[in-house]
Amino acid sequence: MSVGPASPARPAPNDSAALVRAVEQALTGFFAGRRELVAELGPVVISATAALEDFVLRGGKRTRPSFAWTGWLGAGGDPAGDQAESVLTACAALELVQACALIHDDIIDSSRTRRGFPTVHVDFEHRHRDRGWGGDPAHFGVSVAILIGDLALTWADDMVAAAGLDAAARARFAPVWAAMRTEVMGGQLLDVHGEAGADDSVAAALRINRYKTAAYTVERPLHLGAALAGADPELIAAYREFGTDIGIAFQLRDDLLGVFGDPAVTGKPSGDDLREGKRTVLVAEALRRADATDPAAARLLRSALGTDLAPEQVTELRDLITGLGAVDDVERRITELTDRGLGALAASSVTPEAGDRLRAMALAATRRVA
Repeated sequence: MSVGPASPARPAPNDSAALVRAVEQALTGFFAGRRELVAELGPVVISATAALEDFVLRGGKRTRPSFAWTGWLGAGGDPAGDQAESVLTACAALELVQACALIHDDIIDSSRTRRGFPTVHVDFEHRHRDRGWGGDPAHFGVSVAILIGDLALTWADDMVAAAGLDAAARARFAPVWAAMRTEVMGGQLLDVHGEAGADDSVAAALRINRYKTAAYTVERPLHLGAALAGADPELIAAYREFGTDIGIAFQLRDDLLGVFGDPAVTGKPSGDDLREGKRTVLVAEALRRADATDPAAARLLRSALGTDLAPEQVTELRDLITGLGAVDDVERRITELTDRGLGALAASSVTPEAGDRLRAMALAATRRVA
């Protein structure tokens, strides 16, 4: 039985569209290689794994594999070398870690849509209801989605194992991969704790950003690429500094989009982060300022967070947050983090072509509209 991914094409170092296609080819090949095994488990599991495949391949910018691949190139990786296909496959496995995180995050946040489609737990809730099955449809949907998310994380490990990395590369890769998985789960736990209102400080929100998003979006993917290339400690340190700053800036931009983003562009309802009660840096900064200058505004914001807000209430809170100066503060932080991260990259030994590409990726990530 074949369980390994099909050999992906080798994209040119500066061809982002080709890289996305190569990552998706690797993922498609991996899913195809799993079908024989899944078939033995019957139609229920076939249906669930098909939903995972659809979720992974439906869209996304392939940000994490792109940072990992470009980090490998920047540390001297040879795209024409005999390890290039294996490296690309290992980088593509980051999309399965991302799938696990998103599927579980949507459950935790009670999100109903993702990229313009029903979230996985809502999809299976609808399937249960449409078929008239017994029990609670919502509980069924959540239960199935948890397991699908778990499967995505398991298959991420399987995809790396089947990538064909040489022994030395695997040994360098493994501890970074392990650290990344622990960080993203720990960051998610910090986020859940934060939404309970136990700590609504800016420092707590930044800590969540550091571990829930920055570590596995930019920092660790770059670190993984560098490890695969056998990079020196100085370049790894520079990558990690750049990755942390850009990753946090990426999340700060996401915080703004979660409150002010256009649903037609983001694929999520307007103001969803406010309804979910997310203690983002944006919200934490607004609360800090309101506590100091306008206690009534602070009480309003705290009482509204995490409730089923009507559109006009979302507009009121947006105006409140903007009037307090929190939006300007977050924009300032994004600019400072981006400049500092780019400075660390410029001072490193990254290869010029990869450095240019990483700079462009950083700017795209921190200035995006979706």
